[in-house]
Amino acid sequence: MFDYMTLRLIWWALLGVLLVGFAILDGFDIGAAILHPFVARTDVQRRVTLNAIGPVWEGNQVWFILGGGAVFAAWPPLYAVSFSGFYLAMLLVLIGLILRPVAITFRDKRPGSGWRETWDWLFFVSGLVPALIFGVAFGNLLEGVPFHFDQALRATYEGGLLGLLNPFALLCGLVSVAMLIMQGAAWLSVKAEGEVAARARRFGALAAILLVLLISVAGLWTLLGVEGYRIAGVIEHSGPSNPLAKTVTREAGVWFDNYRAYPWMIAAPAAAYVGALLAALAFALSGRTTALLFSSLSVAGVATMAGFSMFPFLLPSSSHPSQSLTVWDASSSQATLSLMLLAVIVFLPIVLAYTSWVYYVLRGAVSEAAIRRGDDYYY
Repeated sequence: MFDYMTLRLIWWALLGVLLVGFAILDGFDIGAAILHPFVARTDVQRRVTLNAIGPVWEGNQVWFILGGGAVFAAWPPLYAVSFSGFYLAMLLVLIGLILRPVAITFRDKRPGSGWRETWDWLFFVSGLVPALIFGVAFGNLLEGVPFHFDQALRATYEGGLLGLLNPFALLCGLVSVAMLIMQGAAWLSVKAEGEVAARARRFGALAAILLVLLISVAGLWTLLGVEGYRIAGVIEHSGPSNPLAKTVTREAGVWFDNYRAYPWMIAAPAAAYVGALLAALAFALSGRTTALLFSSLSVAGVATMAGFSMFPFLLPSSSHPSQSLTVWDASSSQATLSLMLLAVIVFLPIVLAYTSWVYYVLRGAVSEAAIRRGDDYYY
């Protein structure tokens, strides 16, 4: 079907699509959870925010599972190093994602205000922790993580959870939190009404402006204070997957090389900035759909910007740079990538069509009046 180099590029792009899909769709679920205690003050209002994401959050979370599955199938060394090295961080993310449905479901099991408020704050935690950890993870990808392979290609991770929580990574975590608050606010401005939507728009505008400032600081820090990774010499793009067969150098500012070599990649940071600024304007003008569209554009730009900056690196090694994982030496075989691509061609359109249909059927806002009337809302 395709040559090995092209297949590797296609699967790198597909991984990016899955991560962007997760950031946009489950991003507004995470953002709504973070905003939940602040935009919804009464029990009825908090039921509004829960029902705003209630019918769709499970489907949105599938994108995260698909991303993990794609890494497992298409990039086995990346899966082995990241899921074992980031084990505790991944555990925190999973606890947060598991806590979300538990908080939503258990909240209404007892009528007491103390009981419900406890689960409301646990719902908040279920959004804040994954949002922060995802950003911290991307910050560590840009800096590189300490791992190496032996001659049998067995990976050894040399770091720990506390080592991931360095200043630059925490800054990237704040970028992620601000971005997902903006996305959650945009969704609530569409799906809620009255005071909940009004407060969400105010938080969304502040988060969008903060996102622009944080991206600027993170970009400047990346340019001046973060040593990027560059392949020295020639690497065989269609060669066997062997991360030990190359030489890598480190230098400050290298993560901006791709934008000079491929000017079209500037579209990613442009989308991040322009989308956030236009989302802030849409929030200020009480725009509903426009705020969500521009916020989603910004989210896609931020996620894509990380991938463009690092290409062809997938997971750089700070302790053994020449053993970093790249698109060219960390993939499955050509036959495996070809077979999986056929499955994607068949099933991905079905997933997209079904998802679109679900959102169409469940369109419309959740109102406080409908909650009080006892209309057919599950939460």
